[in-house]
Amino acid sequence: MIDLRRLRDEPEYRAGIERKRVAPGLLDDVVAADDARRALLTQVEELRARQNAASKEIGKASPEERPARIEAAGKLKEELQAGEQALARADAALRDLALRVPNPADPSVPEGGEDDGVVVREIGERREAPARDHAQFAEAMGWLETEHAVEMSGSRFASLTREAVLLELALVNWVVGMLAADGFVPVVPPVLVREQAMEEAGFFPTDRSQVYEVDGGELFLVGTSEIPLSALHRGELLDADVLPARYAGISSCFRREAGTYGKDTVGIFRVHQFDKVEMFVFAAPEDSDAEHERILAMEERIVGALGLPYRVVDIAAGDLGAAAAKKYDLEVWLPSEGRYRELTSCSNYRDFSARRLGTRVRGESGNRLVHTLNGTACAVGRTLLFLWEHYQDGDTFVVPDVLRPFTGFDAVTR
Repeated sequence: MIDLRRLRDEPEYRAGIERKRVAPGLLDDVVAADDARRALLTQVEELRARQNAASKEIGKASPEERPARIEAAGKLKEELQAGEQALARADAALRDLALRVPNPADPSVPEGGEDDGVVVREIGERREAPARDHAQFAEAMGWLETEHAVEMSGSRFASLTREAVLLELALVNWVVGMLAADGFVPVVPPVLVREQAMEEAGFFPTDRSQVYEVDGGELFLVGTSEIPLSALHRGELLDADVLPARYAGISSCFRREAGTYGKDTVGIFRVHQFDKVEMFVFAAPEDSDAEHERILAMEERIVGALGLPYRVVDIAAGDLGAAAAKKYDLEVWLPSEGRYRELTSCSNYRDFSARRLGTRVRGESGNRLVHTLNGTACAVGRTLLFLWEHYQDGDTFVVPDVLRPFTGFDAVTR
């Protein structure tokens, strides 16, 4: 949720929102709705004061005056009830509009859209295309079954089999161990949440088309454990010494992938169900930039330890999601395509979600909204396909050194 006061009073705040290419007229509509609500609130407060005064006058009135006073107080009560109903409608209208407004882009974020992100750095040597791409190699190794999975569940579903399953579990075990050693509290959260959780995490209404509804819309399957992790301190007033509060969520994730027809249809690059380890942080406002860099450093540490060449991209304002003020993508070189592809990302939401969640931190000068941040530590299936291309040697897959203690084998030959 945006800060309505800042939208009205700070041109820089409004400009940050406009950089995200919001619908024309939306911000003016929000301000107008806020004006209407404020006017109604003033009327209701005045009516309430008059009605209270009228009620007191009844007790002071003489028997002859009392009937007229009672009648006048009754009319004021009716006016007040009508005003309160109008105010409730105005509140709902304002909230509906405000929920559609994205978080302002940070001033440091590059201008532009999808193709305008700025490469911060490149690490590692790019490998030439292997004999088989990730899908062909996985099929040859007997690690990926798609025919029956598609018959059973539809397109963009697959079954992982044999040693590939042990590799997936090894990745999760290794990554979670790294995060726990770095102060992240491991959490296996629910993957079904109510609409309120989706809204408060900053995903509804903008990303509703990507989400699976369950039980007639009473529950929703999460596309990231960021959503239930954000609710861990919902409505709480935190002591300053508990921040930063860092969590590592381990979950299956579900996405419709609406709007991606024809893209990445081979293998498991873009599927409807996948497993992920997610970092989530509640931070004091003055510490959130440092926490963002810390999350990014952990992502780089993980990918670097796997020996994958990558680059860090500072995402442009027009390509940021609704909740993110700033976002980095970590893209890994995919040899078969001869280009970098996104593996993980990390975002600073500032107080956007905390305003919806009602999560605050105590301070000497008053209570403040916390900042929330998130970043993918390991998108497991997508990490596997990069490993399959970088670590194949003919008909053999060589297990990365860091995973060998968790797999129990060093290599697999077809």
